[in-house]
Amino acid sequence: MDADVIIVGAGPTGLMLAGELRTADVRPLLLERQQQLRETPRANGVGGQILELLRYRGMLADLHAAATDPHPAPRFPFGDVHLDFRNVADPPLRSVQIPQPRLEHLLEERAGRLGARIRRGHEVVRVSQDQDSVTAEVRCADGPYRVTAPYLVGCDGARSRARELAGIPFPGTTCPEVNRLSHVKLSEGARRCDNGDLDVPGLNRIRAGFTRTEHGVFGFGWLTSEVLLISTTEDENTTYEDDAPMTLAELQDSIRRVLGADLPLGEPLRLSRYQFQARQAERYREGRILLAGDAAHQFPATGVALNAGMLDAVNLAWKLAAQVHGWAPPGLLDTYHSERHAAGARTLLHTRAQAALRRGHDPAAQALREVFQELLGDEAPLRRIGAMVAGSDIRHPSPDGDQHALTGTFVPDLTLHTGQGTTSVAELMHPARPVFLDLADRPDLREIADGWAHRVDVHVAGTELRPADAVLVRPDGHIAWAAPVGASSGSLVPALRQSLFAWFGPPQNEGAPPHRPTLDPVPTTPAR
Repeated sequence: MDADVIIVGAGPTGLMLAGELRTADVRPLLLERQQQLRETPRANGVGGQILELLRYRGMLADLHAAATDPHPAPRFPFGDVHLDFRNVADPPLRSVQIPQPRLEHLLEERAGRLGARIRRGHEVVRVSQDQDSVTAEVRCADGPYRVTAPYLVGCDGARSRARELAGIPFPGTTCPEVNRLSHVKLSEGARRCDNGDLDVPGLNRIRAGFTRTEHGVFGFGWLTSEVLLISTTEDENTTYEDDAPMTLAELQDSIRRVLGADLPLGEPLRLSRYQFQARQAERYREGRILLAGDAAHQFPATGVALNAGMLDAVNLAWKLAAQVHGWAPPGLLDTYHSERHAAGARTLLHTRAQAALRRGHDPAAQALREVFQELLGDEAPLRRIGAMVAGSDIRHPSPDGDQHALTGTFVPDLTLHTGQGTTSVAELMHPARPVFLDLADRPDLREIADGWAHRVDVHVAGTELRPADAVLVRPDGHIAWAAPVGASSGSLVPALRQSLFAWFGPPQNEGAPPHRPTLDPVPTTPAR
């Protein structure tokens, strides 16, 4: 075999997957058709649940250092209304403004540092599989060649060659809208008002945000005191190639059609065009070929694709590693499809709702937007929609029927007190390994977890208002099992053993040295 896993596509999803596989001692080979990193950003930021996951990997500081704005105001578009968390403590949805090329450079640097092989200018033209392996036929400047691995993951975008060659249907619809997005300097002739509005000759004042006309939607906001973010949305019959560049003249023509007047623009810093699709692959796995990111789903709204794709990668990586290393319990890899397909369907649900909110032009549609915006003035619905957009409301079903409220959710970042000092759940998750966390000094439960010490890190610590006596956390940060506070050993021990086996395979061989807790416990505080 030439690699353990072949990854097709070096966008954020493929690069995140390569890094995660290397942390699990898997040998990925990443093949990318483009010779160089794209300079034109397809996205201008990353937000949602993936930010917490990156923090749990110890990557958030590097992300902030590379960002144009590491802490933007927590205000997000939802259709033609807004989710405004500026007056909400601990908002469920956050973002970091970072152009996609910078994000990809950061992820590529991490993957390369960990030992991943990345080949640019290598295009996969054919894929075949048998019972034992997948073979990719590759074309590059030096001529064609073949590579073989036990698994192949298509992270190669909406027009995925891997998905097509695997024969996986990609049903859905393409929206008639053409969206143009730009970062441009304001030219002489237009003036910024004190409240952030734009005063344009022939148009008077344009309010910051979205302006709807009978010809489309014009939107703008300020990136800096001199640089505008401008967007237009129009219904067109034209289909554009993904790689066809947009010009400033094309943007100006679109603004003229939508607003009915010219907008004086200066130097463009970014120009991009895209069309929304609402699609989801029927299945994320076909034998030894799997899909992740845009190859698996397309959403008709901005701000969610990076989050969803990179979360796909984190969910998949440790399960593929278990298969490659030969210890995966039956059905483990299939949970990638069941969990992330359900998550993708939920993202498709709220992005289709956004499309409905923004596309209506009659008085009834405007009334719907006004009512929806009014509801978002209340904190409870605002938080609920924010968690949905972030992807933090996902709860994976438990294969053993564990009904604890924490099971299947993303583990909260508890502050942990030990005999060696204070740490946190986020720090324990940096190695991307499973964690058994004893929060109540339960030797009965640790004795069971010790049987899996070759795969699961066992920690003992106290925390304020502990939510459970113990939690078993998967490498992707989701809780596989939780012990209710004060529950007896009789019910917990067999349930813990069953969960450990279901997620992490059989226990270590008899005679292996016993595992000792890596952190000494301190007295715990009362449970919440």
